[in-house]
Amino acid sequence: MKTPRAGSVAAHTVSYGGTLVFLIPVYILINLAIRPPGDFTAGYLPSAKPTLDNFVGAWTQSTLPTSMGTSIAVTTLSCVAVLVFATMAAYPLARSTAKLSNVTFYFFLIGLLLPFQVALLPLYLTMKDLQLLGTIWSLVIFYAGLQMPFSIFLVTTFLRASVSPEYEEAARIDGCNDIQTFLHVVVPLLRPVLGTLIILNGVGIWNDFFTPLLYLAGSNFSTIPVAIYSFVGVYSSDWPLIFAALIISMVPILAIYLAFQRFVIQGFASGLKG
Repeated sequence: MKTPRAGSVAAHTVSYGGTLVFLIPVYILINLAIRPPGDFTAGYLPSAKPTLDNFVGAWTQSTLPTSMGTSIAVTTLSCVAVLVFATMAAYPLARSTAKLSNVTFYFFLIGLLLPFQVALLPLYLTMKDLQLLGTIWSLVIFYAGLQMPFSIFLVTTFLRASVSPEYEEAARIDGCNDIQTFLHVVVPLLRPVLGTLIILNGVGIWNDFFTPLLYLAGSNFSTIPVAIYSFVGVYSSDWPLIFAALIISMVPILAIYLAFQRFVIQGFASGLKG
């Protein structure tokens, strides 16, 4: 018969083992990033002469600084647009009792089933007609539309499961109109799910390579994944600089995750249980 202590030991063993497996590629990434040129030892062996010159070279020998600014702007504007429009769309869907509300909700969910590649060419031609190609606004519009179905689903589910309508009824009794109730009562209660959306959408937008490569081609703008790709040559690649640039690109999004991780846990623990 399995004792509780044996089960706890097994659970901790699996957890620590999984953590170790995850940390192995992180260790190899850092080890290769601090490796001097000409060091061809195996990636899992510590470098004999670690150096930080690769980080300096990655920052100064490419468009990484301006690309980071572009990525921050695109990710911030896209996440803000998604949060604003998804919240405004999800609130009436969650509170309305009409059949049309459920139909509209499931209509939004169809967007989760359609790959964005299906609309890639029409969207590109539309951006071209609007003269938005080569600007960050083409990416902001694209990402906002792409992330909207999932965001509406998550916020609507959270509202139905975790935000009681009694709070809104009490606010209306106190004299608040619908807009005041939404802004001052509902939105503050949505912080867990909004934090979750910032992380999930932000990571996807920050790491996207193909869309910026397509929409910003021929312009002075580029995002971090595209800037890192510039280190890859046809016949040779400077891998230490590439790994150093990858670590630099991880810092902003990792900081955002650490700042919002408690909201991610709360959002999944409470919003998705219903």
